[in-house]
Amino acid sequence: MAAAHRRLVAKAIAEFSHERLITPTPAPDGTGWQLATSDRVSYRFQARRYALEHWMIDAATLVRDVDGEPAPLDALDLVIELRDVLGIPPKLLGTYLEEISATLAGSAWKHHHQRHTAAELVDADFQTIESAMTEGHPLFVANNGRIGFGLADHAAYAPEAGAPVHLVWLAVRTDLSTFTAGRGVDEQAHYAAELGPETLRRFADRLRDLGLDPAGYRYLPVHPWQWEHKVGVTFAADVAARAIVPVGTGPDRYRAQQSIRTFFNLDHPHRHYVKTALSIQNMGFMRGLSPAYMRATPPINDWVADLVTGDDTLRDCGFEVLRELASVGYTGDAYHRSGGPVSAYQRMLAALWRESPVPRIGPGQRLATMASLLHRDRAGDHLVTAMIAASGLPAEQWVTTYLRAYLRPLLHCLLRYDLAFMPHGENLILVLDGHVPVRVFMKDIGEEVVAMHDRALPDAVERIRMPVDDDFRVLAIFTDVFDGFLRFLAAILDSDQVLPAVTFWRLVADCVREHGADHPELRDRLDLFVPTFRHSCLNRLQLRNTLQMVDLTDQSGSLIYAGTQDNPIAPALVTTS
Repeated sequence: MAAAHRRLVAKAIAEFSHERLITPTPAPDGTGWQLATSDRVSYRFQARRYALEHWMIDAATLVRDVDGEPAPLDALDLVIELRDVLGIPPKLLGTYLEEISATLAGSAWKHHHQRHTAAELVDADFQTIESAMTEGHPLFVANNGRIGFGLADHAAYAPEAGAPVHLVWLAVRTDLSTFTAGRGVDEQAHYAAELGPETLRRFADRLRDLGLDPAGYRYLPVHPWQWEHKVGVTFAADVAARAIVPVGTGPDRYRAQQSIRTFFNLDHPHRHYVKTALSIQNMGFMRGLSPAYMRATPPINDWVADLVTGDDTLRDCGFEVLRELASVGYTGDAYHRSGGPVSAYQRMLAALWRESPVPRIGPGQRLATMASLLHRDRAGDHLVTAMIAASGLPAEQWVTTYLRAYLRPLLHCLLRYDLAFMPHGENLILVLDGHVPVRVFMKDIGEEVVAMHDRALPDAVERIRMPVDDDFRVLAIFTDVFDGFLRFLAAILDSDQVLPAVTFWRLVADCVREHGADHPELRDRLDLFVPTFRHSCLNRLQLRNTLQMVDLTDQSGSLIYAGTQDNPIAPALVTTS
């Protein structure tokens, strides 16, 4: 726990400083930095500062003084000391502290149980890397809340525990539920492919044993926690009425992914991911799934996939999306019949299936979450540094190849189609060839993609429309890519003496310029080389309302800004050395 406190205090000071909530000052003796959080409490530490006001604090140097005497580091106390500065509503302070506590608990567990060094993960398989991750969203301080999970739940369902999970399957009446299929998906064939004939016979026999006709039901996968803690009680009347019938667990073993409610099939990796509703509070949201919302998900995915596969530049980059190709939801409950705005109770019984990347990679290629590029092991060694060393390539060539796989397609989608994704590390899967990321898969399309224009869209896709001005549109690169991911990677490579940060940002600028040279008709659509851009602050969103960071009906209007940031690829900041 002491290690978890130290790491989280370092991160909190770094990210709260980045968002201009606090301002460390140089220590009087010139040996580092200091921060006074009250008249009684102060902190001292060593740190490097990088572009985008990124602080890389050496956690080992952190010292906390209370009344002039050294005191243990405590992330909870830090939040309490800064409560007024952070602007946490008093009624939500306890909730935020609980998310900090849960984040500490998860971090301590990972620190104690960490099985793999960065060097060992270089050659590890897809799911070993997935379960080895310690950070998730790098910029959120309280990023591992999972409020609702107990100790046994963590051991059984947390992605870092890596335990196999058997999903609970419910039969739900077809007239009280919905199934939406993407292009090429037939409902009966889908269930046959995902469950197999023997399991389908077992489920049907269960229904017949109860005197029910299997033809009047369809199947819905449920997280075991959700069945135990929510569905079995909250929907007890529906279960008693046989509108919902538990038919057993499936035979396949799944493993929870970093997003915690999405499962990878261990026994049949070519089968689809399953994303389930999970009514726990985690990082600013209740992690449910709305049946109404899910109905549009397969059509949206089909539309985006058609756009991506039909574009020569995206094909040349190897950029692909993992389609969410089928969804199912139960709507026969009293919570839906009551009407009114969608609530947590209307987001408890739904699921979707997402394509697996496993069948879509070539011989000798491997998969890894993009979050792994920011991973560091217990000893402080970074996985990306080990990857570059193992590749045998010069760091500049490795980064250039990575940027072509990651940044170039995102930039192209924005400039050509006004289409933006949520491209943080957990939402992308890297295809590694010789330890080099050569292309990427984008996932979580239905909930995250945005069409930032007012042009015509198919009716089924209308939900993703969000017309905005150019100043906001460009933040899809500046905030989500530069500030949300690349600033961390640049600092890691610089601090490990792999690649100077100024060279890293020059390579980013080169990637943007090369796209402009290849597509002169798009080059002037948005100015990616402006001196400054708006500083969007995501921790401020969570601090304002840790129960719901963003109003999903008005995402652009929910954002909080703290002035502007210097653009790290602006000509004045990028050298040509």
